[in-house]
Amino acid sequence: MERAVSAFKEWESFYVIVGSSGAALTGLQFVVIALTADLRRSSTREIDAFATPTIIHFGAVLLLSGILTAPWHGLWTPTVLIAACGFLGLMYSILVVRRARHQTSYSLVLEDWLFHAALPALAYALLAAAALTLHGAPRPALFVVATAALLLLFIGIHNAWDTATYMVVARGPEQKNDPAKQPADATERT
Repeated sequence: MERAVSAFKEWESFYVIVGSSGAALTGLQFVVIALTADLRRSSTREIDAFATPTIIHFGAVLLLSGILTAPWHGLWTPTVLIAACGFLGLMYSILVVRRARHQTSYSLVLEDWLFHAALPALAYALLAAAALTLHGAPRPALFVVATAALLLLFIGIHNAWDTATYMVVARGPEQKNDPAKQPADATERT
């Protein structure tokens, strides 16, 4: 048991880096949403389907980092917490798919289904599986948890970038057709 708990120590630097990245990227996602709010109006269905899951994935990475750097004296509590992250994440992935299917302003393509549904579900399933094997094989299980954390981090990065670029690209035609969204000097020239 003591050997398994000491295995967490070996991952401390990794999770400090990954957790800090998750926290910083969460903040940046808030900034992107705030800055693009006046560019294009999004429905709550779009936000629930695309932006909120990105925050959840970054938050999961931050939570995992906290769990795996805490000074545990046994494996039971971190195992339960990692399992909860995995199983709740799987349930949330199902909810995201439902939300993505019910929003009507954007038609998802294969890449969207991959990064908004399949890969997050895979990452959360890896967490659940790792928690189930943490007592018997802590070293491989911790590599699986690290893989899931990195996967969630990169999914979040991809989806945040996708959201930001979509907002910029979608903005173009709306602003050209709406004089109220044109700068004052632009409407005077036409």
